[in-house]
Amino acid sequence: MLEIRNINKHYGNRHVLRDVSFTVGNGRMTGFVGGNGAGKTTTMRIILGVLEADAGPDAGSVLLDGVPLTAGDRRRFGYMPEERGLYPKMKVAEQLVYLARLHGLSPAEARRNTAELLERLGLGERAGDAVEALSLGNQQRAQIAAALVHDPEFLVLDEPFSGLDPMAVEAVQGVLKDYAASGVPVLFSSHQLDIVERLCDDLVIIADGQIRAAGHSEALREQFSTPLFEIQVADDADWIHHVSGIEVVHVVGGFAVFHAETDAASQSVLSLALGRGGVTSFGPQRPSLATIFKEVVR
Repeated sequence: MLEIRNINKHYGNRHVLRDVSFTVGNGRMTGFVGGNGAGKTTTMRIILGVLEADAGPDAGSVLLDGVPLTAGDRRRFGYMPEERGLYPKMKVAEQLVYLARLHGLSPAEARRNTAELLERLGLGERAGDAVEALSLGNQQRAQIAAALVHDPEFLVLDEPFSGLDPMAVEAVQGVLKDYAASGVPVLFSSHQLDIVERLCDDLVIIADGQIRAAGHSEALREQFSTPLFEIQVADDADWIHHVSGIEVVHVVGGFAVFHAETDAASQSVLSLALGRGGVTSFGPQRPSLATIFKEVVR
């Protein structure tokens, strides 16, 4: 488990990280979300040792299984920076093999990993092309491959889905899910909340250098949910306006959203609907990640 504990960072008089704390569990996908300038990239760079946290008693720490992270530990990480850092004139496969060899893989292992990753990421036919000859989306795929080619034990990826088309997003999602399924902790930042929402086990929301919410995605949904219910019936749902003990939010055809102060009130709606005919769906309305994000950063 990777633990970020009470990290602080100043740039001059500007306090850019304030007691940032969260964990990335083994085998779990953790989405790190926040607006531009919120502190995501700075936090990731501190995890990787690219930047140092503040010195002194309030510096905070980055721990791996309860022990401070070392330079040796960081060599086991796969890191993808937001800025592309590949050699533009070097061929894609040649570059990945070179990076894998720098991490200690044998020539055969490096070539095997490179070929497998390029195929999985849809770049197999571009293996012999120079990076600068690739489209921006394909350069992004190559950058992701560079972070994975050495079989890392931990992944820290800064905006890995930026600039990818839907097919590429699906391919990258599949690769990251496989890493998490093998026990690898995966931390990635993204502005694409829909991807984070469907992919992540855990969420960390940061704003103005402070963690505003962190934890299991379903627990956060429960924490920030409101007592709203939705129901879909076979016929028109206008009758719901006449049910006592609830406040109707809106009705469109057979779909209705309502507020219920008690479980008994919500169940009375369901009972009446069942008495009138078919009920397609009924249950509490779950807030989206976008809704939670707006709630905690306001």
